[in-house]
Amino acid sequence: MKTDFRFGTVGSPKSTPKKPGGSVGTIMHLANQNLMAFELGWVRSVRVSESTCEKIKNAAGEYAVELSIHAPYYINLNADAEEWPKSRKRLMDAAHFGNLAGASDITFHPGSYFQRPPEEVLEVAIPRLRGCVAELRDNGNPVTLRPETMGKGAMLGSLDDTLVMSKEIDGVEPCVDFAHLHARAGDGSVNSYEEWISLLKSYQKALGKRALKRIHAHLSGIEYGPKGERNHLFLEDSDFNLDALIRALADMGCSGRILCESPEYMDRDALVIKNAWERISSGVQS
Repeated sequence: MKTDFRFGTVGSPKSTPKKPGGSVGTIMHLANQNLMAFELGWVRSVRVSESTCEKIKNAAGEYAVELSIHAPYYINLNADAEEWPKSRKRLMDAAHFGNLAGASDITFHPGSYFQRPPEEVLEVAIPRLRGCVAELRDNGNPVTLRPETMGKGAMLGSLDDTLVMSKEIDGVEPCVDFAHLHARAGDGSVNSYEEWISLLKSYQKALGKRALKRIHAHLSGIEYGPKGERNHLFLEDSDFNLDALIRALADMGCSGRILCESPEYMDRDALVIKNAWERISSGVQS
C-alpha cells in the first residue's frame, strides 16, 4: 500500500494574502493549495499570546492543517552554564505556546560543538534535553522535540547526533533536513538514491521501522561550500537530486511531513516536492 506525506512550508510564504494574513492566513493559503502542513517560524523569539494561539489552533482544525513550530535559532544544548538557562527558556516557551497553538512537534537547532568531540558534547546535551522533556510531560505537554540535522560540520546536528539523542530520550525524534545533510560535508555527497537509502536504513536501525512512518523533514535547494551550508535556494537553482530522495523515501515506505524552506515563495517548491512524490510513489509497490 502506498504511504503518504503531508507537504507544506516553514514560515509564511510571501504569496500569502495580506488579509487575514499572519499564521491564520497562511493556514488558509496553504490549505487552498492542498498543502496540509505548516511549521510556524518563531525563529527570532516566542512572542505570541494565548488568544492568538487559540485562533491558530482553531484555524488549523478547521482546515485540517497539521502544525509544528520552528523554535528560536538561539538555542544551544552545549551552551555554558550561564547561557544554558536562556537557551532552555527559548525551547520551553516554543513548546508551551506551540502546544497551545495545536502544534505537535517543535523543531530546534541543537547548537555547536565549540570544537569539542561530538561524543563529549552529547554527554552535556542529552541530560539537558531529557530534563526539558520531563518538565513538559509533568505539565501535560505531549509535543515531540525535534533536534534538526544541521548544514555545517561545526554544528551539533549530524544525523548520528540526532539519532543518538532520539534513541536516548522518549519524546525526542529528529527533524531531518535533507538539504542540510547534502550540504554538511561540503563535497556534493549525500545526493544519490543509494546514499539516501543508506541514511534511511540507519534511521530505521536506530529508531525502528515505525519511526519511518512519522518522518518530520525540511527540504529546499541549497548552496554550500567546503565548510557546508551557505544559503537556501529554490530547488531548480541547486544541484539537489529531488527524484533520488523521493524514490528512496517511497521505497523505504516512509510517511510523515515534508516542509519546504526555499526562499520567500516556499509554497512554490512545496508543490514541486508534492508533485514529485505523487508521480514517483504511485509507481512504487510497498
